[in-house]
Amino acid sequence: MPSLVKTLRVVADPNRLRILLLLRGEELSVAELQEILVMGQSTISTHLSQLKQAGLVEDRRTGKSNFYSTTCGGGTSGAGGVLDRLLTEAVREIPETAADQAAMRSVLKKRQDKMRSFFDSVAGRLGKDYVPGRSWKGMAEALLRLMPPLVIADLGAGEGTFALLLAQRASKVIAVDTSVKMIEVAREEALRHGVKNVEYRLGDMEEVPIDDGSVDLVFFSQSLHHALHPDRALAEAGRILRPGGRIVILVLARHRFEEARELYADEWLGFSEADLESMLQKAGFTGVQTSVVHKEAESPNFQTLLAVADKP
Repeated sequence: MPSLVKTLRVVADPNRLRILLLLRGEELSVAELQEILVMGQSTISTHLSQLKQAGLVEDRRTGKSNFYSTTCGGGTSGAGGVLDRLLTEAVREIPETAADQAAMRSVLKKRQDKMRSFFDSVAGRLGKDYVPGRSWKGMAEALLRLMPPLVIADLGAGEGTFALLLAQRASKVIAVDTSVKMIEVAREEALRHGVKNVEYRLGDMEEVPIDDGSVDLVFFSQSLHHALHPDRALAEAGRILRPGGRIVILVLARHRFEEARELYADEWLGFSEADLESMLQKAGFTGVQTSVVHKEAESPNFQTLLAVADKP
């Protein structure tokens, strides 16, 4: 807490009061204060140095600039309380106050315009360039927070990565896979992360070990092209869904990369949007929506289809 004597001594200068009035509302750089107050850099820097020594302002380094703000949050007693009352009076008594505030709004608008200019310059290509902090995982995590707590079936769950992601919001996830080893790995991973609302079951997508009408949402995440009879797998999904439940499918679009049969044990070389729509409708689903949601840049240029539909 700044001492009362230091506070009174430092704020005896009207220009330092003007600076404090500006910094009380916004964090500003020396250059911005120069523009607002129409003073030289050395003058502004001297005032800021004295205010900082008195413990009334603090600075934060951002790139090549230092941004200053007040350290006093107001208060009702001691130096903070005195300063708060002084600044309240200064608003009325310092004639430049209104002009300073108007100039500050202009400076802040320039700062916003600079940012807007950047986004104008990259419009149309922003998604194609690297953006710090942007990731599909981050987006998926955010969207998961919007999901209500549902009972979800993850069919063809593999090592359970997707099931663990869904478990963050689901009331329960039932992960089904035909591989004993995959189920073992998935269970160990869930145990390692302390996830208790995922149940792993050994079974086939075409004969799902889940009761009729017991789940709210069925996911096939890059698994449907491994089914011997995908139409039967979709019929099973319809069986285990409650009325009003939904099915979501992420699957490779139809391609000609034959090596996928050996490399990835793919039974089908993907599906077309028409294939998915037809199979879903035959399985009794309504409101079918399909779209290509990802295209790989490198050969063989796999594409990912998303299909969503409802059980009446």
